[in-house]
Amino acid sequence: MRLIGIAGWSGAGKTTLLTRLIPALVQRGLRVATVKHAHHKFEIDRPGKDSFLHREAGASEVLISSARRFALIHELATDETEPSLPSLLSHLSPCDLVLVEGFKTLSHPKLEVFREANSREPLHPHDPHIMAVASDRPFPQARIPVLALDDIPAIRDMVIAKALPIGEVIASLGNQVRLTDN
Repeated sequence: MRLIGIAGWSGAGKTTLLTRLIPALVQRGLRVATVKHAHHKFEIDRPGKDSFLHREAGASEVLISSARRFALIHELATDETEPSLPSLLSHLSPCDLVLVEGFKTLSHPKLEVFREANSREPLHPHDPHIMAVASDRPFPQARIPVLALDDIPAIRDMVIAKALPIGEVIASLGNQVRLTDN
């Protein structure tokens, strides 16, 4: 298993890029998993559904299963801290490539997604873990490759080339637990 992050400011187009990139990776025969950092409170089931009612009743874990998929919902107690990225990765089934969306402050290899209309400063000049930038504008002074945001084949090839073995990434992350960004 290899891993690379997709990082950028909110609104830069990380999810949009991933929805275009994942099919290109799958077409190459790769089995892809994703880890997405979300804001504090999010729901993956809907009010009124049995799984939601089980959680509301106090279940600490709810496993939903069907013939096509399963999902495990784990409720953190109010005194529990958010799990680290290495802890979250330990729950994944074996795959070829893990794409991590968010977690932009951690020290894993990352592709920055930059959109000029977002009016934010780029991350790559200050983050040595950014391996390349997918952008809608050039960065002539960049010390790393800058790819056109819509050049999915080039982004796919870069992601494959720059992803690191997951064990190496976990070792480099150590005990980094700042997970409050996306």
